[in-house]
Amino acid sequence: MNLKHLYILVIIVVCLGCSKDPKSFVPHLNGYWEIKEVTLSDGTKKSYNYNDTIDYIEISDSLIGFRTKLKPNLTGTYETSTNKERIDIKIENDSLHLMYSTPYMNWKETVLNATKDQLLIINTNKDMYLYRRYEAINLD
Repeated sequence: MNLKHLYILVIIVVCLGCSKDPKSFVPHLNGYWEIKEVTLSDGTKKSYNYNDTIDYIEISDSLIGFRTKLKPNLTGTYETSTNKERIDIKIENDSLHLMYSTPYMNWKETVLNATKDQLLIINTNKDMYLYRRYEAINLD
């Protein structure tokens, strides 16, 4: 095991070891999110200072919802994608899983942490996505 793999394993263990009740993450999922940083399974990191698209997530009380891509405009509105990914929330083994489905594909991501301002998700490839709450640019 090389140093990068060890580093990723330590981050995952720390995040999971300090985890709260995964049900407490659900209320924080709704809203507008932009990627801040991606850490690939090999330890490579990529920071995002600017995103031309953001994710909008909406989850109902029945733990079913969707995610779609939006493109913010300078007028404060959004161009929206016609594609919506269905999300079913499942809590298994003390983890919160996002089960995505489209007509073409199904996949799963695990929420490691979700707060008012940040969302940390890991996919089945062990790539971690750190999102920050999107704030519209105010030109006034």
